[in-house]
Amino acid sequence: MTDQRTADRLDYREKTDLPESFTSLLGERSGAVLDADGAPERMLADLRLSQVIESAASKQAESDLIAALLRRPVRQIGSLHYRQEVFRDLTAAPLFDVVKDFAAKMREVTSHFDQASKMRSVQQRQGWFLDAAIIYCAAVKTFSTELASLPVSSRGLMAFREYLAAYVTSPGFARLTREAAARRTELANVRYLVRVKGLRVEVSKYDDEPDYSLEIERTFERFRQGAVKDYLISYRGWPGMNHVGARIVELVARLFGDEFSALSQFCDDHAGFFDSKIRQFSQEIQFYLAYLDYIEPIRAAGQAFCLPELAIDSKEIFAHDTFDLALAANLQIAGKPVVPNDFELAGPERVIVVSGPNQGGKTTFARTFGQLHHLASVGCPVPGRAARLYLFDRIFTHFERQEDIADLTGKLEDDLLRIQKALLEATPRSIVIMNEIFTSTTLGDARFLGEKVLQKVVELDLLCVYVTFIDELASFADTVVSMASTIVPDNPA
Repeated sequence: MTDQRTADRLDYREKTDLPESFTSLLGERSGAVLDADGAPERMLADLRLSQVIESAASKQAESDLIAALLRRPVRQIGSLHYRQEVFRDLTAAPLFDVVKDFAAKMREVTSHFDQASKMRSVQQRQGWFLDAAIIYCAAVKTFSTELASLPVSSRGLMAFREYLAAYVTSPGFARLTREAAARRTELANVRYLVRVKGLRVEVSKYDDEPDYSLEIERTFERFRQGAVKDYLISYRGWPGMNHVGARIVELVARLFGDEFSALSQFCDDHAGFFDSKIRQFSQEIQFYLAYLDYIEPIRAAGQAFCLPELAIDSKEIFAHDTFDLALAANLQIAGKPVVPNDFELAGPERVIVVSGPNQGGKTTFARTFGQLHHLASVGCPVPGRAARLYLFDRIFTHFERQEDIADLTGKLEDDLLRIQKALLEATPRSIVIMNEIFTSTTLGDARFLGEKVLQKVVELDLLCVYVTFIDELASFADTVVSMASTIVPDNPA
């Protein structure tokens, strides 16, 4: 035999009547999100993506998860479309604000759990647990109502909306809400007196004794002349109690045994009240909110972002009004304008050879090309008015590095070894980005080596950006197109 309280508790935790349509906000199947390895840190650093990832994730509670998601390309195009749908929904201001507020409330609930675990007083731990449950219930009910009233088209948000609607009407949630409200009302009605005499502290029930503080204020009110100095003592804001406060609460709990026994029973009955799918949603949504928060100041400054078309079988790609995201973030802070660029590869074109004067944006363009493809591979909006990008398997970067005196190889040998390794590991689905290689040798040798590298790139049918000072490489083959950096005519410096 089980009593009704135990039966209710089992029913509350099983929740077998809830729909199973929601599995993840990050992909078509739960767990698919972290299947792929993270992109190499060297590549992320070369493209300044490590700066973007750190800035986007650092201000969020789920910073480790956000950084991991921004580092890991997704191989399934279906999962990328799944994420793009969520981003498209969240670009609507009302929905974004509602989701962001709900995520903040769930972080507050988690924070209450963390704080409670550090407290020595049993009653205070239980009080913080009750506060967490009250915040949770109010936030879930409000979010369910608001989510039902707003337009949503993404599969992830629609599935969660369906799950949430069923959850808020479930017997377990109804009981949690009802009992949390009852416990709060009971504790709000607890009134007691504390008398301090020397080192002795007495605690007793309040029995309508007069409040001498109010009488003193009324007596001296007639003598008030304008603003006066406030002599009230400010207590520290940290949530813990010292041993005196904890002892007082223990004595209060003895005086009001029924109320505190009910609180203790509430904590036992609802120890696992934070629903696993709601917790999962509140964690996964941080990925979307963090990235959108990061790009919002840039978007507000007038720069465009878009959800790119993703190409698997075709390498015909383009981007209009695109830019270096890391550079744009720095320029936005400094109040400086961003210069956008276009590029397009059509038909057999695969390689962009970028040449021109220094300080003309060659390296920035190369980084932009890599950033676009990586950001598209994690499902994020990319800089630009419109874009069609290739779903690659790996990005290989070769950017100039400062010489290491401990390395016995020369700079030319290092360049050759690094580019050889990249080309040996590359597949026809890879992208190679080379910036100013072979600068330590003669013009003739640099041209000879550059042609050998391009020959291998063409044989592998790789998408490639090659930044070089050797203009002749731009006419190497029909698959190669030329782009040239420019300077401001009125200010060549």
